[in-house]
Amino acid sequence: MFDKAVPDFSLYLVTDRDILGGRDLAGSIEEAIAGGVTVVQLREKTLSSLEFYHLAREVKAVTDRYRVPLIINDRLDIALAVDAAGLHVGQNDLPAAVARRLLGPEKILGVSAASLEEALLAERDGADYLGVGAIFPTATKSDVRSVALEDLQKIKGQVKIPVVAIGGINQNNIKTVMETGIDGVAVVSAILGKDDITRAAKNL
Repeated sequence: MFDKAVPDFSLYLVTDRDILGGRDLAGSIEEAIAGGVTVVQLREKTLSSLEFYHLAREVKAVTDRYRVPLIINDRLDIALAVDAAGLHVGQNDLPAAVARRLLGPEKILGVSAASLEEALLAERDGADYLGVGAIFPTATKSDVRSVALEDLQKIKGQVKIPVVAIGGINQNNIKTVMETGIDGVAVVSAILGKDDITRAAKNL
């Protein structure tokens, strides 16, 4: 449903149902895509495997319709079960090299990194892109390590794969982040926390 060779990471949405205020997740994702979101990562830490599976299928029906890659956070089994575009793993999740072997070469693999050493290792282990942060303080994730803009720029200069910045990025600071030369930004509340989701995405 998409071309892995040239993924567009410019506006990467990470989901968080807690900030939707009861609004429907699939519908909110559709509104975000209408505003310009180019990749969607489904992140669910509290659902059972069955609930996550059904939610992932529902969301994938939306992302497939708009030919937007769906990335599953952390859960390789869910990514494979719903035939998602790919998987994103953190430093405490399944090792990138193992995830790559199990995913196969056709799926997208993203890896979180907060240092140049982690970034280079992820690239070596088969990552297709890096999620680097947290660039700014964020309320949507508690176990974050901070990454300075200078370090973000350094990572971008040392790796050949796309770099997506994450962590507290919003309309007020996105320009500063993009000036480092990175390939895109990942946001949560700057889109899903707004009343008009489509307009928020367009503004970014």
